[in-house]
Amino acid sequence: MNGRTVGFIGLGIMGVPMATNLVRAGFDVVVWARTAGPVDELIAAGARSAPDAAGVFEAAETVVLMMRDEAGSDAVLSRGADGFGERVADHTVVQMGTFSPEYSVRLAAEVEASGGRYVEAPVSGSRIPAENATLVGLLAGPAEALGHVAPVVESMCAQTFRCGDIPAALTMKLVVNTFLITMVTGLAETFHVAECVGADTAVLRDVLAASPMASAVSRGKADKVVDQDFSPQAAIADVLKNAHLAEGVARAAGASHPLLIASRALYEEAVVAGNGQLDMIGVVTALSDHRAAPHRAPDGGAE
Repeated sequence: MNGRTVGFIGLGIMGVPMATNLVRAGFDVVVWARTAGPVDELIAAGARSAPDAAGVFEAAETVVLMMRDEAGSDAVLSRGADGFGERVADHTVVQMGTFSPEYSVRLAAEVEASGGRYVEAPVSGSRIPAENATLVGLLAGPAEALGHVAPVVESMCAQTFRCGDIPAALTMKLVVNTFLITMVTGLAETFHVAECVGADTAVLRDVLAASPMASAVSRGKADKVVDQDFSPQAAIADVLKNAHLAEGVARAAGASHPLLIASRALYEEAVVAGNGQLDMIGVVTALSDHRAAPHRAPDGGAE
């Protein structure tokens, strides 16, 4: 054990393996969650538990937040309440969730005004990279604070990149997500078309894996489609949230983003159909639902 205590709040699909890797790296990890299961899993791995979010801040100077949304982040920080300043004073808050850049700018200012330090550290990757400590970390904040948290973030990531001042890390994450979301949507469409024309999807998987387009993501998602295994590594509902955030950044910058718009619409359809907890490649179900609807030719007639 290296003697440094690190708090971790946000024990979801990615948070549990990320916190586990901190334990494996020798940190004294203190965790809390509203449900007992993830906490018990971390205790079994060697972490300690706190009775509440305030207890995590009492135990650790550096606290990692991997919350699903902004409301959850505000709740554990007691933001907007009298206890916020006391909670974050003399602490380093490492925000690893994916939120809007505007939210992060406001939160950073409030943390710093209360005598704390704030670092953006969103990650690129899903559950398996989180388990293998091969996430890609994107960092933004003051240089001193980045140096302070570097050993913590590097214990969960294969590579880290300093992006600049806040909110540059979140902006970079949303740009990266634009590629991820449109790529996986395109892969889902590829398998959907293959199935419709009668192509062997197992052979298609092997062809794509051998092609110049192949990546760890494309191989893993292709396996999921062929095996019909839609257990979540990155759930459709979470990807939809990120798609909305990425669209917001593009819209604010005046950037065209037609592929992202089309992809987001499909993820919305999948959520409305009750498939929000499937893995993101499960968006293929939304494409399958389109088969019954007539397609329109450019002249307005049915094809």
